[in-house]
Order: sequence, then structure tokens, then C-alpha cells
Amino acid sequence: MATAIDYANQSVTAWRRENGRVAVRNHVVVLPVDDISNAACEAVANNVKGTMAIPHSYGRLQFGEDLDLHFRTIIGTGANPNVAAVVVIGIEPEWTQVIVDGIAKTGKPVEGFSIEQKGDFETIRQASWKAKEFVHWATEQQKEECGLSELWVSTKCGESDTTTGLSSCPTVGNMYDKLLPHGLYGCFGETSEITGGEHICADRAANNEARDKFMKMFQAYQDEVIEPHKTSDLSDSQPTKGNILGGLTTIEEKALGNLEKIGRTSTYIDALEPAEAPAKGNGLYFMDTSSAAAECVTLMAAAGYVIHTFPTGQGNVIGNPIVPVIKITGNPRTVRTMSEHVDVDVSGVLKGSQTIDEAGDSLIEMIVRTANGRHTAAEALGHVEFVLTKLYRSA
Repeated sequence: MATAIDYANQSVTAWRRENGRVAVRNHVVVLPVDDISNAACEAVANNVKGTMAIPHSYGRLQFGEDLDLHFRTIIGTGANPNVAAVVVIGIEPEWTQVIVDGIAKTGKPVEGFSIEQKGDFETIRQASWKAKEFVHWATEQQKEECGLSELWVSTKCGESDTTTGLSSCPTVGNMYDKLLPHGLYGCFGETSEITGGEHICADRAANNEARDKFMKMFQAYQDEVIEPHKTSDLSDSQPTKGNILGGLTTIEEKALGNLEKIGRTSTYIDALEPAEAPAKGNGLYFMDTSSAAAECVTLMAAAGYVIHTFPTGQGNVIGNPIVPVIKITGNPRTVRTMSEHVDVDVSGVLKGSQTIDEAGDSLIEMIVRTANGRHTAAEALGHVEFVLTKLYRSA
């Protein structure tokens, strides 16, 4: 008989940040406020080894809720525990300072530079000196023993097929069922992919407030996005062409498989706006996100999650600059043809040689190994996809 695993007392070796959060990576990031500061950030990262620039496409002439989301995502990216220190570069000083001030609340080292009235050369010179200082500081930070259940672990599935809802998604759900009771923070989302299963998701809310918030977010997506712009019942988007090729013929089938990621016993305690940090303590959260892989992972990383679990059927290559993305698949063909992208092989579930409970344990083992320093497949292959969510046209 197998020995029961003591998840409550299992530990990882990780960094403890200034605000008490546990980090599994130790990045020094050069973060652009806006798209026209990308080149300066990339030049600094080229000058100073051990830093990482995160270029993106937005940040100019945004306003209202769209600007709020932009700030929340950029600040959250810099504030993520996996980032040890941040150099922020923007074209204008005011918005640059907004980002710096937001990140500084975590207590981590952060410095801002603006290009106006200096130009690229001088900005890059000043920022490179500061980046070098931060690298020296960050590389002397020591790891310590931390509880496994102190981690924040998010999830999103991609390139789903018939194997996803039968194996890889239930594997994630089993992990949550085992770790959430001991203090883990969890997060799931993909608002559109819950279509047809929204009533099931609503019933998994821990309280009426969380249920009502989720249903409001779900209905807003239907009313503001799907109905005004649909080209067919599924708007030629959900399921994707890859999903259909993999045997998912309806969005309802996809939704039921998607919801396997939250397990059998777990309930979510709140529903978050995109990139919103959880504020109601440990437990599972729903986040209103796109179902596009890079966008969703970017938003969850900005909310503070430090490891991402990614079930896939047909095979997906997504990564993230600051958060390790663990790929799980139960499709034997994907294991055979895309093995370089697979971290956890649970194809034994469909072959009858592995139970969901055993698959969940194998994922937890990989989370521990990743927290202790193992690079995920996406990290080893250089996948650093970072995509901001934009709500509407800029001015």
C-alpha cells in the first residue's frame, strides 16, 4: 500500500521576498512602461547580463479602464515575487513614476528612468549602471526552506482535445484538491471557455458573493463581446480549429473538460478582474481572462502567481518571461511528437496504467522540482511570451 504524502509539511527551497512572498525565480527585469521604450530596455538587457527585458506593444494614449488594466498588468509583472529587482523605463516621467511607485510597495529594489529630454543613449547609460547594481544585489540573495503550500499556482489549458478533459485537466484538479486545503493559492480563468458550463462553475463558488461576481463577469463577456460581434454561434473561435481536430465538437464539451482543472472538492472564494491580485487569503480564485494562452498567463503572473500549470492535449509551446510554465499532457501522440514541450506525461491515465490520483502526485512532484530550480520545457526552449490584454481602442 502506498504511503500517504504529507503535503502540509512538504517544503521547497526558494527565495523569501521583502513582503513575505515566496519566489521560485530570481529575475532582474528591465520593464518598459510603453511600446516606444522597448528599444532602450532591450539595450540595457544587452549591456548587463543577468537581466531580462520584457518588450510589449502598448502603453500610449490609453485611458480609463483600459489604462487601469495596463498599469495593473505592468506593475503586477514587476511586483511578482519571481522578480528580484526592476529597472523601469518610459518615455515620460509621470507614468514611469506610477509604475515605480506601484512596484515599490512590495519593498523590492526598483528604479525608474524617462527618455524625454535625455534620449536613448543617456537613458541607457544611467539605467545600465542601475541594472548592474541590481544584478550584483539579486545574485547574493539566498534561498531558504519554504512551505510548498505557500506557493501561488495558477492554471490554464491550451490546444485542448478529447484527452485533456479525461487526463491532464483532472490531473491539475487533483493537485488543487490536495494542496488548497493546506494553504496554497490557486487561480483559474478563461471566461469564454466556460460557456455551456457556467452553471457548473457558478455552483463551485464558496459563497454567494463569489458566485454573483463570476456570473456578472461571464454575462458581460457574452453581452459585450460575443453577441455584438459574433459571426456564428461559436464566432469561429470557440472551439478553435485545433480543438475540433482533436475531437471537441462543441464549446460545451470544451467547457466541461476545462472545469476539470478545479478538481472535485475545491471551491473558489472570489472572482478577480484581469491581473487583480487576490485579497481574501489562501484558496482558489477565478480570474476574468481571455482564453488566449499568452494573455491569460500574463494576467495571472501579474496577479502574483509564481508557477503556472498548463494542461494540453494537441500540444502547446507557451511560456512566460517571469513564471515557469509546467506542461502536462495525457495524449500519447503529443508525448511522442512534441516531447520537448512536455514536463509531465500523464498518458498512462488513458492507457490504464496510471490513476488520476497518481497523476496528481506526479504534477505535485514537478511543482516541487520546478520551485527548487528545475527549468521547465518552455524555459529551456526560450519561450517568453508576454501579451498584454487591451480592452478598447486608444485615443
